Amino acid sequence: MRIVKLETIRPRIQPNLLFVRLIADNGLVGLGEAFFGPKAVEAYIHETAAPVLLKLDDASPEVAASALSPYLGYQGAGAEVRGNAAIDLALWDLLGLHSGLSLTELLGGSPGQRLKIYNTCAGSNYVRTTTRQSSDNWGLDRANASEFEDLKSFLTTPGKLARELLDEGITGMKIWPFDLAAETSGGTSIGRTELERGLAIVEEIRDEVGFDIDIMIELHGMWNRLSAEKIISALTRYKPFWVEDPIRADAIDALRQLKAVVDVPIAIGETSVGRRGVLPLLTSGSIDVLTLDLQWGGGLTEARKVAALADTFSVPIAPHDCTGPVTLAACMHLSASQPNALIQETVRAFLRSWYSELVTGLPAVVDGHMTSATSPGHGVSLNDDALGDGRSERMVSSLP
Repeated sequence: MRIVKLETIRPRIQPNLLFVRLIADNGLVGLGEAFFGPKAVEAYIHETAAPVLLKLDDASPEVAASALSPYLGYQGAGAEVRGNAAIDLALWDLLGLHSGLSLTELLGGSPGQRLKIYNTCAGSNYVRTTTRQSSDNWGLDRANASEFEDLKSFLTTPGKLARELLDEGITGMKIWPFDLAAETSGGTSIGRTELERGLAIVEEIRDEVGFDIDIMIELHGMWNRLSAEKIISALTRYKPFWVEDPIRADAIDALRQLKAVVDVPIAIGETSVGRRGVLPLLTSGSIDVLTLDLQWGGGLTEARKVAALADTFSVPIAPHDCTGPVTLAACMHLSASQPNALIQETVRAFLRSWYSELVTGLPAVVDGHMTSATSPGHGVSLNDDALGDGRSERMVSSLP
């Protein structure tokens, strides 16, 4: 297939999201997406990627991934990587539509597979306005909040939230009760009062539901090693399922030292890009679960290689989702095709608000499990009614 037209769409409902549509010479349309800094990604796609992509006689994912590999910007999840990943997702979708196969089947798996999920306790407006991971981007005070404002709930009524999730059949929840303390000190230290305030949230969950729910603690890479060790040591008695991103993923030596002295599983990897970004984590032995991000890490073409690499080290994958609906669907297809898939992150506040408003064909969640789609491609299509009438910004590149 050849690509004859490329369209980018920025929905106003989620200013951090960018959809990419690729129109092939056979009339098929593939859908991809990028999350974070959409204007920068959009500029890269039309200025740099589109002229290369539109000249390819064979726009298969591997060929395009090689052709679009940038001379600069390949190290770190920058605009080039996110833009190429959005294109890659759309190309895989096209490949599935052309062949009549789901991505699960194209990747060697069996369609319709179920995988356990956990709920990241964000709200519907979480990380909506900027690319910063900070409390002023949590969206707690916006007027258009949804029914499921789980971030506010875990901060104020964590036990009630845990019970509510269990009643839905969801047996895992991720929270970040120490981020405000990290913002106060710059991640250099945590005092007893701040430590106990965060621990009280975890304790209330355990008091309400015991160990019937798995608790994932997110630290967002905001701490230095000594402070992370102090927090994790204090958390140990609550038996968290994992502690995620205790320090930056590129601080390999510090992660190795941390892993040697704590007795809690460490999950990390969503900000590590590709095989070369993940390999040092694996060889250092400092990682128990790889939380690869399919979109930030270069797309499905790279993610399947990263998953296989992790499997070589007997490390399970738990793909990241706090990004967008196309990425979530592709993550489920990846997991359904990999032997080391452990669990899938979901955000019910996203699934039940802007995800569902913007697209159709999302993978179903029933009784705490997600099922990979059996339809061709990744199965997700844009809801054009939600993107018309001034509700989105669009740009087009095409053959002259």
